[in-house]
Amino acid sequence: MATTKKELSFEAALKRLEELVEKMESGETDLDSMVKSFEEGRELVKLCTERLSSVERKVEELVKDSSGKVSSKPFSEEF
Repeated sequence: MATTKKELSFEAALKRLEELVEKMESGETDLDSMVKSFEEGRELVKLCTERLSSVERKVEELVKDSSGKVSSKPFSEEF
């Protein structure tokens, strides 16, 4: 893969994860390849989870203020 994992967009990471799952479910890979795919998949799951958590925090910041009142305010980019 040409880009590092941290440079992948959420969508690209999810697509790669789907490819790995399909490859592993096919049963046509040897054990070493399966382990490598599993390890890569774990890293991709971690990346996707981190990105989703970040977006969730931003949405909450946009929707609620400290008193629980619904409002909107600008948020900083954390990616």
